[in-house]
Amino acid sequence: MPTFVIERDIPGADKLTADQLKGIAAKSNDVVAGLGVPYKWITSYVAGDKIYCVHEAPSAEIVLKHAREGGFPANKVTEVAAFIGPSTATSG
Repeated sequence: MPTFVIERDIPGADKLTADQLKGIAAKSNDVVAGLGVPYKWITSYVAGDKIYCVHEAPSAEIVLKHAREGGFPANKVTEVAAFIGPSTATSG
C-alpha cells in the first residue's frame, strides 16, 4: 500500500496539550475505522506550527477524505518514493 506524508498547517500546534493531542488522535482513529478501506496511520510529528503525519492508504484521495471527515487540514499530501535510513549505507 502506498505511504504518504501529510503536512498540516496548524498555528500553535507545538502548544497543543496532551489532552488536545489525545482528542485529535481519537478523532483520527474513529475516521480511519469508518473509511471502509485499508488505511493505517503510522505516526505524526508535531513541529512548530505544523503536524507531519505518515499514513498508508490506497490513494491520496483517501488521505484527503480522512482529513475532510476528521476536520483536519491536509495542506500537502505527498506519496513517499523511497525509504532511507542508516542501514541504507550498508545494504546490498
